[in-house]
Amino acid sequence: MGDMTNLFDISGKTALVTGASSGIGRHAATLLARAGARVVGVARRQGPLLSWQAEAGDNAHAVVADISDRDALPDLVSAVCAPFGAPDILVHAAGLNLRQPADDVTPDGWDRTLAVNLSAPFFLSQALVGGMKSKGWGRIVNFASLQTSRAFPGGIAYGASKGGVGQLTRAMAEAWSGHGILTNAIGPGFFPTELTAPVFDDPARAARNARQTCVGRNGTTSDLDGPLLFLCSDASAYVTGQILMVDGGYTAK
Repeated sequence: MGDMTNLFDISGKTALVTGASSGIGRHAATLLARAGARVVGVARRQGPLLSWQAEAGDNAHAVVADISDRDALPDLVSAVCAPFGAPDILVHAAGLNLRQPADDVTPDGWDRTLAVNLSAPFFLSQALVGGMKSKGWGRIVNFASLQTSRAFPGGIAYGASKGGVGQLTRAMAEAWSGHGILTNAIGPGFFPTELTAPVFDDPARAARNARQTCVGRNGTTSDLDGPLLFLCSDASAYVTGQILMVDGGYTAK
């Protein structure tokens, strides 16, 4: 058996986390920085992103950018690699959910949702895998959803994007695992974030969701710490192309 203490160690690694200004992305970016990684956090909103950087400390660097702007991708890649070098770990936590009912989905809403949730994780990874290939080591963590496999009201564009993330995760694993670059996804259940505020603002609905889990409660962001460190470290050396549902057993029932 190997040295157990080093299994989850990511100190000295460089990580990129999108959506780092709020919610799960912010939590993930802070977690990785506190675990010893040098973290570049990317988000559109400068104020919240800079407050994250101050909170996360010396290991953190903020890059204000719109990850869905494909024309600006080369500039984003340069900005991300500038402070600490090319990233070893990519965490694609940025997400958009407009909650438009099927009859009201607009072309713009559809395109924006897929651009942020599905296209950006692929094209950003594609642009950065070269650095990982040269080291023979990399970790990519996508964010799936309950809606990767379930249909919720007002979720048709979001659900289509997250269904796509499930297959994207498998396809990226097929493409790059042979280079030591492992791709997996975390599928969170209901966690209180800005994105899920409409759910948690309705106590009856939040309680109903908690009852639907096996453990009997909704998630807290710290429930993601172990799964994230697992998928970002050598602990997951033989795990790739998988969706790890961190949902208290919601999808098991």
